[in-house]
Amino acid sequence: MDSMTSKPREATGSDLSEQIKAATKDVHVRAENTQLMLNYQKGLITQTQYKLLLCSLYEIYRALEEELDRNAAHPAVQPVYFPQELARLEALERDLEHFFGPHWRTRITVPAATHRYTQRLREIGKSSPGLLVAHAYTRYLGDLSGGQVLGKITQKSLGLSGNRGVSFFSFPGVTSPNRFKQLYRSRMNSIELTEQQRQDLLDEATTAFELNIEVFDDLQKMLSITGEASSDKGNEAKSKRFSSSPVLQFALGVGLTLATVGMGVYAF
Repeated sequence: MDSMTSKPREATGSDLSEQIKAATKDVHVRAENTQLMLNYQKGLITQTQYKLLLCSLYEIYRALEEELDRNAAHPAVQPVYFPQELARLEALERDLEHFFGPHWRTRITVPAATHRYTQRLREIGKSSPGLLVAHAYTRYLGDLSGGQVLGKITQKSLGLSGNRGVSFFSFPGVTSPNRFKQLYRSRMNSIELTEQQRQDLLDEATTAFELNIEVFDDLQKMLSITGEASSDKGNEAKSKRFSSSPVLQFALGVGLTLATVGMGVYAF
């Protein structure tokens, strides 16, 4: 995808953003309906669960943002490169320090699926930088779409105050998420692609969701092993304080996705 260039174009049904939405419709629904995400939307989240989610988000965004930085001048990456507005790494570092203390880096624990996700990001960053656009789009727009709602759910579930521990969900550099998402889509739609490049990018967007689903599933398995699965009866009363609605779409985040686990699940 090295020959990609960008130019202004009017919004049409053939725009890349619309094609990604259509191509990932089914896998998007699957991601939303993983047990971890369903429980999160109901407010069934413990500190242990959230900390594990933050760890995976940190590794995913570290790989994504390092590769975006390294390829910032690439003709496909440059139009959607907004580090000041979108970068999540520093926010995740603050959240991890809040929960783990100053030596949080030595306490990072992630499942095998997270390693596979980061390996994929490193791989395409070296061989096909244009494909990073698929991951950036699905993750960052998911974060912008669901960040405020997910941040409030996390605060209520864990009894947090202010931004302590939930910096990941805040975008101080974005004054209007809706307007910024429009700008982002417009910039991405301006990228010139051959038919094969466009198909490769659509396939990569689906891969991004598949990787997120694998992370969610692996995290749920880890939580079950530690006895922290959010389906515990002790959480049933808490779930009544939350409603599961379409606006609670994720990230991924993270998605934790949420995490952005970015949740990587988006509401375009």
